[in-house]
Amino acid sequence: METFAVGAGLCADAQAQQVWKPNWISGQPVHHPAANAAVSLQPLADQVRQIETALNYLGQPLSQADQSGINSALEGDNERTAVAELQRILDRYVLTTVTINPESRVEVERGAAAPLLVEGGTRLFLVKVLNQAGVTAALKVESPNNKPVYVSAWKDSSPRPKEHITRDEIRDRWAEISLYQKRPLTNRLSGLAVEYALLEIYSRDAGQRSAQIGFNVGQGTQDIGFRNYVRILFTAAPARIVQLHVKDFDGSPTMASFLIRDKWKRIYPNQAKRLAPDFFFEPQVYRGDGETIRLPEGTYEITCTGGVEYLAETRALQVDQSDPHPLDFQLRRWIHPAKQNWYSGDHHLHAAGCSHYVTPTEGVDPAVMMRQVEGEHLNVGCVLNWAPCYYHQRQFFTGQDNPLSKPDTLLHYDLEISGFPSSHCGHLVLLGLKEQNYPGATQIEDWPTWDLPVLQWARAQGAVVGYAHSGWGLAVKSTDLPNYEIPPFDGIGANEYIVDITHPNTVDFMSAGDTPPVWELNIWYHTLNAGFRPRISGETDFPCITDKRVGQGRVYAKVDGPLTYRKWLDSLRQGRSYMSDGKSHLTDFAVNGVEAKDHDGEVALSKPGTVRVTVTAAAYLDPVPKTDIREKAYDEEPYWDLERARTGSGRTVPVEVVLNGHAVAKKALVADGSLQNLQFEVPVEESGWLALRILPSSHTNPLFLVVGGRPMRPVRQSVEWCLASVDQCWSQKAPQISGKEIAAAKKAYDHARETYKGLLN
Repeated sequence: METFAVGAGLCADAQAQQVWKPNWISGQPVHHPAANAAVSLQPLADQVRQIETALNYLGQPLSQADQSGINSALEGDNERTAVAELQRILDRYVLTTVTINPESRVEVERGAAAPLLVEGGTRLFLVKVLNQAGVTAALKVESPNNKPVYVSAWKDSSPRPKEHITRDEIRDRWAEISLYQKRPLTNRLSGLAVEYALLEIYSRDAGQRSAQIGFNVGQGTQDIGFRNYVRILFTAAPARIVQLHVKDFDGSPTMASFLIRDKWKRIYPNQAKRLAPDFFFEPQVYRGDGETIRLPEGTYEITCTGGVEYLAETRALQVDQSDPHPLDFQLRRWIHPAKQNWYSGDHHLHAAGCSHYVTPTEGVDPAVMMRQVEGEHLNVGCVLNWAPCYYHQRQFFTGQDNPLSKPDTLLHYDLEISGFPSSHCGHLVLLGLKEQNYPGATQIEDWPTWDLPVLQWARAQGAVVGYAHSGWGLAVKSTDLPNYEIPPFDGIGANEYIVDITHPNTVDFMSAGDTPPVWELNIWYHTLNAGFRPRISGETDFPCITDKRVGQGRVYAKVDGPLTYRKWLDSLRQGRSYMSDGKSHLTDFAVNGVEAKDHDGEVALSKPGTVRVTVTAAAYLDPVPKTDIREKAYDEEPYWDLERARTGSGRTVPVEVVLNGHAVAKKALVADGSLQNLQFEVPVEESGWLALRILPSSHTNPLFLVVGGRPMRPVRQSVEWCLASVDQCWSQKAPQISGKEIAAAKKAYDHARETYKGLLN
């Protein structure tokens, strides 16, 4: 196995030049009397998988060989052998072994992992817990070497008492040592005889540093004779400052995404201890032209991109004792929709709650969110305040674009009705609000307990409104589109939508892109088949449904002239837009030359006949298929991804014409990034709606065919589905609607029933 010298160039003594094996492992076996303690395989295996998941999430995975070894052990027939093998593999990563004796006394011994750290960064180690007492209390770590916290003032600017600390204490308190106890891990022991915890150690300094590390499971559990702690001599590799020069495709300075890994696939900066503007839950970081990043000496692989509209560039970097040369990156686009006035946006982003850290109810400020939007080159980022952060984040709502906005990059704060009393009926996205406080409501609890009043209030002030993460509560077993299975309507997606759409000028759009496409599209298709004209829009719900990046689901809206938030919203409302994962595009969709901006999207036909459908399409797939995505079920993330649309192992995807919910024509599109003009000839017998899709990657909004001046005849099966769905929705929502509002809600549901019954006639 390859070895490397840690500490070279820092000091000359032999101990600093000792050779360690990579990936935390010292190569020096540490024998413990209970190294392979007896434990049942199933709970141990479950715990090992949690550790694997956490390490992958935090960017410091086990070696590929050890991951394969774990898989092989779990596939074996001998449970005892598997238990021993799992412990043998993980014990190589253990910095300390904690033994809790039957009297709940804690003893700590040194483990096998190499005590290697990095200046200004965090390393992760395992702690092995031999729990002879079956304790389920929280495992706690303590060290006199933990860094002091320096604070100058409270947020209200009143004086804050400073910590008095001596120079010697400053020197000794060089580390931040803590246990990672967030999901998928917990802050309490399970009581299993053997389990593993995750230890984070941050080093302020480079070179050799000594630390005392102790553990306990509550007051009085420390063993006597100084046995509940160990002293460990660490060596921290020095970090160097690397400057990044980033230019867009046209040579202008820009922001980009950087994914940085060392040769053992560890991610930098280490995710475990990142602070804003870097997020610990994202493997990448965002850096602008002239900004820097700190890296210890070593070899790295750096991948730079501007988001899904760009090609990624990967290059190697060697950081040594000399000052690193600046890195120059020139981004390359494979497509540029904004050049043709198709502006991308993600209408569902959050600055607090979910994966956000620090104080979830406060979150991060607009500058941090702007960096995310710029790094993925979105033209519009809608940051939605919601209940978990409402009282703090509402200070950033002005009804205008945030001052950080740029001509082609708008940051705008609006509102999601999530965590409000009506949330059980479905979460709402309210865009373009002038006022975010509901009339008469002084706190969240005062808001309505069902959706229709909120939609009508927002719509009255000119907002563009719709439902978030539409598929939740609409799960079905069928994979057909459309299908006629009645969903449970027991979630927070487009549930009460089935009622609200029957009330004129109430619902503008449904969201798609962040829940399973069959669940989203089925209810949309049925309401279109009933004769209603809601639009579809793309969203991410970052960082709640996904925290990988903003713009994973997005909408492209056509805007005439300079981009403004109002014009972008109006295009969304008019259906002059398409939703996409950003990897495929369907622009300038027209039927007989009529686009969404013309005649309210209506295509007049004097009689039945054949229509000409045209579109400019483009898509980009890597030449090598990504089987890990293709093999997933449609209700597993990522729900929308062009890879799922790939035909065989080639590089083509199908573009389909959808007429009244059914695919009636199809052509192959080569997903090489080129713009291709497609044309279809489609027979039309009667009035209806027509759209295009690359499923599950992109979907246009519909155009409405009017044959002989007659309106669309509702599709009976779809209307029957809608009528039955109103009853199912009422059964789930009525119990949570307040007594003072239940009569009005019943009247609205009855209106929906009568509307659908009328359509059946």
